Amino acid sequence: MIRAMQREDRAPVLDLIERTEMFSGEEIAVAEELIDRYLDDPGQKDYFIIVSESDEGAVTGYLCYGPTDLTEGTFDLYWMAVDPACQGKGWGKALLKQMETIVEDDHGRMIIIETSSQPKYEPTRQFYLRQGCTEAARIADFYKPGDDRVIYIKRFDT
Repeated sequence: MIRAMQREDRAPVLDLIERTEMFSGEEIAVAEELIDRYLDDPGQKDYFIIVSESDEGAVTGYLCYGPTDLTEGTFDLYWMAVDPACQGKGWGKALLKQMETIVEDDHGRMIIIETSSQPKYEPTRQFYLRQGCTEAARIADFYKPGDDRVIYIKRFDT
């Protein structure tokens, strides 16, 4: 099941983000800040968060996205993480597909996804390619020397 994040999901989501061992402490702090903004200000329209949930009610993943400022129909995927015990079982694909449906229903034209070129992100980059995203740009040494920003795009026919 995919649904909007609720306050009781906060601790499980932060726990699974940390357990992925993919994000630095600074990155986790930013993810937490966006989660709190989403939960504490339900009227804001910058960030939306969905979670996947097992039949037993356990949070298996989360995805944070929002409209890109000063654009028409462009959205950014900010964060996505799946519980390490649940990876490879379709939860990430389900989260991304739900986001795509929401974006298309909102007359979205494209989704922009940014990630790192670090070797540990190779499975993530391959995941996006398998989901029909294309690499649109690469900015060498963006995050630090030897760590490029890789930008993917998913376009929709409108």
